Amino acid sequence: MKSTIASAAIRALARTWSVTIEGRFPTGPCIVAFWHGEMLPVWFAFRALRPVALVSPSTDGAILATLLSDWGYEVVIGSSSRGGKEALQVLVEQAAHNVVLITPDGPRGPAHVAKPGAVIAAHRAGVPLILVRMRSTRTKSFTKSWDRFQLPLPFAQITLHVSAPIDVPAHLSREEIDAMIIEVTEHLHRLGSVTC
Repeated sequence: MKSTIASAAIRALARTWSVTIEGRFPTGPCIVAFWHGEMLPVWFAFRALRPVALVSPSTDGAILATLLSDWGYEVVIGSSSRGGKEALQVLVEQAAHNVVLITPDGPRGPAHVAKPGAVIAAHRAGVPLILVRMRSTRTKSFTKSWDRFQLPLPFAQITLHVSAPIDVPAHLSREEIDAMIIEVTEHLHRLGSVTC
């Protein structure tokens, strides 16, 4: 019941937003990565692609799963701490044919530091990685939450900065994959010149 009410409220709020895309949406299978604290406008904007989403098995995750299902997503339940290996395998299988969205610093942080999942999923699936940052006017910032959650208020003007596809070659070594994970964090910090 709680998740149903929350989903309805968020969907009503999102319909008031004006969203501008800087860059290009993907046209084929890929992994899309963005910070946990900036998630809502990204989930909202990508819904038209009927993508796959990774959601944590938590109380907040249940609310998000309901919202994303209402937006047309296929939801995969799992996280780096619970059901991680199984969820990663499902994401790899899904990414071969679909757009898959991941928050690489979720579900518990640290904020704005990428964990390995997005890069490894792209590497194993043989698909590109696309990064997204959000900037919004009229935003409520929850500075005490671990992810510094950003909630755009009614009628906010939102810009999503979408990177060019990043190749994750199949021949990369473990050291090169580790270096790419660090680069994902740095690239997300630079993307759109958004201050973290």
